Order: sequence, then structure tokens, then C-alpha cells
Amino acid sequence: MAVASVTETIQYLTFRLADELFALDIVKVREVLDFTTITKVPRTPDYMQGVINLRGSVVPVVDLRLKLGMTRAEKTVHTCVIIVEVELGGENVVMGAMADAVQEVLDLEPEQIEPPPNLGTRRNMDFIRGMGRPADEFIIILDIDRVFTIEELDLLHEPDPIAVNG
Repeated sequence: MAVASVTETIQYLTFRLADELFALDIVKVREVLDFTTITKVPRTPDYMQGVINLRGSVVPVVDLRLKLGMTRAEKTVHTCVIIVEVELGGENVVMGAMADAVQEVLDLEPEQIEPPPNLGTRRNMDFIRGMGRPADEFIIILDIDRVFTIEELDLLHEPDPIAVNG
């Protein structure tokens, strides 16, 4: 979705990763949980923390700091898991995204959102929807559907070839 086509106020959940402020469209957020025990799944990437039991459902949890190329953080009393609904390959998948701390729900007007920066690199920056600027601080608005790829989620669903073949 092009930022220029947004004509109405949108609510965003803002959260911290290290010293940076990020945001997700509130319609993608189901709930925010206190950090809980995560069951590690073997042979998954570092950013894949594992899975949690969410009212009887197995929900994969990703450390957003690691997924976005930041350093791992120590868990604190503010560490939380943002439960999001991600569209991957035409289907909705519920996932958890670990964040250092949730800030607030913020209304942003279209004129407060600038297009993602052109950093002059070849890195894929499609996962940044835009840069919010409600005051003096930039907010990196993530497109949560583009932060993850189908291949990454397939890692959680593929049988372990060693276990299958014995």
C-alpha cells in the first residue's frame, strides 16, 4: 500500500526495540502478552525464539530485534510478546513478535507519515511501510506482512528429515 493513498487517521501500536521506536497497524495486532516461557524449536534460525501455548494454540514467536538485524537483548520486566495476524501466501497466520517494551496506541494522520527512506542500499526495505513523525522522534512503521516470508514459516512446519528418515 502506498503511503500517499492513505487518507484517514490510522491507529498504530508503538513499541521499542533497543533505542528505536517502531509501530504496527493496530488492525494487525490481536493482543499484547507479558513475556512467557517459550519452547525452543530445534534447527530454527536464531530469530525464531520458539512457540508458546496461546489458549490451546501453538503460536510461533520471533525476536523482532534479531529478525531486523539488531543485537539480542536481555529479557526485562518490560519485554513482551505482541500477538499479530500476518498474511502469508494468502492465508492468515497468528504469530508472536517479541519487543523490548510496548509504548502506546497512537493516531497518525496521513501528513504525519513519510515514505520509507531510500538508503541507497540494495537491501530489501519493503518491510518498512513508512516513517511516522508525530513529534520530534521518528517512528519506523513496519508492514508486518512483509517482515516474514513463507519460507521462514515453513521452517516451523517442515518435518525434521533426520527424524523422518530415522
